[in-house]
Amino acid sequence: MSSGTLWAVVLAGSLGCYLLKLAGLSVPAAWVERPWVTRMVTFVPAALLAALVAVQAVASGRDLVVDGRLAGLAVAALALALRAPFVVVLVLAGVTGALVHVLGG
Repeated sequence: MSSGTLWAVVLAGSLGCYLLKLAGLSVPAAWVERPWVTRMVTFVPAALLAALVAVQAVASGRDLVVDGRLAGLAVAALALALRAPFVVVLVLAGVTGALVHVLGG
């Protein structure tokens, strides 16, 4: 990619972000204060984080892979469902992922 093309992409992305921010600020306050909007907005960060975790657990570059990361995620989900302390969840997930990696080759 040439330097000019790169700068054009950066400027277009910057303009798009600015326009998106401006559109968000232009929404009437009455729309934002509706109860269902407030409820939905509270779930957005959790949904985005879950999507990032899912992609990191099963993707390697452009390929889908099933390896120790997915097993670690499953054990972490189970530990969280059983209300284990967060440090225990991290240790269990890490140990599970490492064991699957070592035993699986």
